[in-house]
Amino acid sequence: MEYERLVRKNDEAVAGGLPRQVLEPESRYYGGTVDPATGIAWVNHTTGTPTDMCNWGAALVNPESAYYRDEELLRRLTLASEFVLRSQHADGSISPGWTNYHSPPDTAFVVVGYAQLHELLERADWAPLAPALARMRLFLERTLPVLLTGGCHTPNHRWVLCAALGFLRRLLGGEAGEQAARRADQWLAEGMDITPDGEWTERSNGIYSAVSDIMLIHAARLLDRPELLEPVRANLRMMAYLVHPSGEVVTDYSGRQDLGRFHDLSPYYLPYAMLALQDGDPLFGGMAKWAAKTLEGPGAASVHTLVRMLLEPGVRGPFAASGDGANAVPVRYEKMLNGEFLRGGYLGRMEAAGHQGRIFHSRLHTDFGAPVARIRDGNTSVTLMTETPSFFALRHGQARLLAVQASSYFYPGFVPMQEMERGEDGRYLLSGEQRKGYYGPVETSLLPAGTAQGVSPWYLLPHQARELTHEQVFRMRADLVPIAGGWDLRLQADEPGDVMTQLSFVFGGEGKIVSGELSKAGKDRWLWSGGALRYESGGDWIELTGGEMSHLAPSVREAVQPDGCIVVLINLMTPLDKTVSIRLSTETTAAE
Repeated sequence: MEYERLVRKNDEAVAGGLPRQVLEPESRYYGGTVDPATGIAWVNHTTGTPTDMCNWGAALVNPESAYYRDEELLRRLTLASEFVLRSQHADGSISPGWTNYHSPPDTAFVVVGYAQLHELLERADWAPLAPALARMRLFLERTLPVLLTGGCHTPNHRWVLCAALGFLRRLLGGEAGEQAARRADQWLAEGMDITPDGEWTERSNGIYSAVSDIMLIHAARLLDRPELLEPVRANLRMMAYLVHPSGEVVTDYSGRQDLGRFHDLSPYYLPYAMLALQDGDPLFGGMAKWAAKTLEGPGAASVHTLVRMLLEPGVRGPFAASGDGANAVPVRYEKMLNGEFLRGGYLGRMEAAGHQGRIFHSRLHTDFGAPVARIRDGNTSVTLMTETPSFFALRHGQARLLAVQASSYFYPGFVPMQEMERGEDGRYLLSGEQRKGYYGPVETSLLPAGTAQGVSPWYLLPHQARELTHEQVFRMRADLVPIAGGWDLRLQADEPGDVMTQLSFVFGGEGKIVSGELSKAGKDRWLWSGGALRYESGGDWIELTGGEMSHLAPSVREAVQPDGCIVVLINLMTPLDKTVSIRLSTETTAAE
């Protein structure tokens, strides 16, 4: 069972964490565990001391662990609890060690993990734990003021704060608990930032969608708000279509730092397992079973899988209602997400919101609800997407075409597609538009008084009053046609003429290019002028035809290509009407 494997993994994490604990009393980090990446002991929910404490606590109270009631580990846990309490700021917050300081949401992440660990240790009813429990409770009590008054940066932070406030409500009770519930109600009154198809604002399938899911499950339970589970269910159903056959989560269009990076299903294990247990949904059970195979450790403090399994044994599985379970997970489908979402109507109301497009320490995420299409046929998995640097990605067995991107010198950088339609013949029509113009002089009557006084800084002029002149419009269209054994990609752009354009194909660095007429354009970068280009990996291959080199520029300014990948570039000039054909090997080696 995955539970037994996780117990062993947790014991390994305990053994790895003990040597990193600072044991010199004169050190400012005494009792903390050092983050290997920075050499500093932090109080945060990922690389910080609370995560090691969750590892240690889960081992101490679990009879199946090699460290069950180990006195030395208990001493180390108590030292760590002293460090965490000592590191807490006077306002009750923590600074996690990265960009956020005195951070309410990062404090909330710690509270969610710390409160569950506190509950687990308290349930153990083992008297020697009392000193550590007292310090942990005091830390949690002291977080209440910052969580009652503190704000956030990003959409998902709101739900983390609500979960933390829910845990404090249960822990503290009385008026303090009601204060926590009222503050959570203020955040929840803002409504759920999710489309009917189940996509959260940040479109972050690798990280923050799972964060929103688990935090709202906790909030629903702790704040007696069962309706909060509905958006979670919607996202979990959607995610069944956003995983490649290998278990790699689709991150090609993320609005956060997981964009284009490898992530697996492990963050979704708890949401799927907890709702599979509650709902008896075979899809959730099947997805939980799939996610369980990706668990390589107990996890960070806020989502520590073993702590949750010990608190709630049912989430260990198996899930009776799911039977085999995996049979409920789709492996052949064509699914359009947000195709019916009235995104334009929401964007049209943005001006009335009054923020004038200005937001600090965050972003507006205007790509929320942009269409995405997912197509899977066994071991071939395709993503078509809008409002992101890439508009097409493909996995075929072990061969990975991570991105197809268009860039140009019109508005230097990538040209994102903004609209997507599906034709009756199965083809997909994507289009993007960019505008760029010039601005005339400010009317004399609108100029500030200082312009006639010798020094007139550019930044003091009322630029909003300038008249737009000579505006140019650059439109690009992509016609993506599925055919037997592959795809045809047709790219068109007419005006303005003589725009240097580049089409980039980004392949996984684990494979190799074995054919094609190529000229080196940098490390792992190639200009492709002709011939059949074949990329191979693990016995699977993707073959392209349609190379061209109409100009010699090795790159487009602002269109930054990822490291660790093989990038093949086609250089084009407008007007252009270019078709690139993609063909796939007939047999793949990846397992179903």
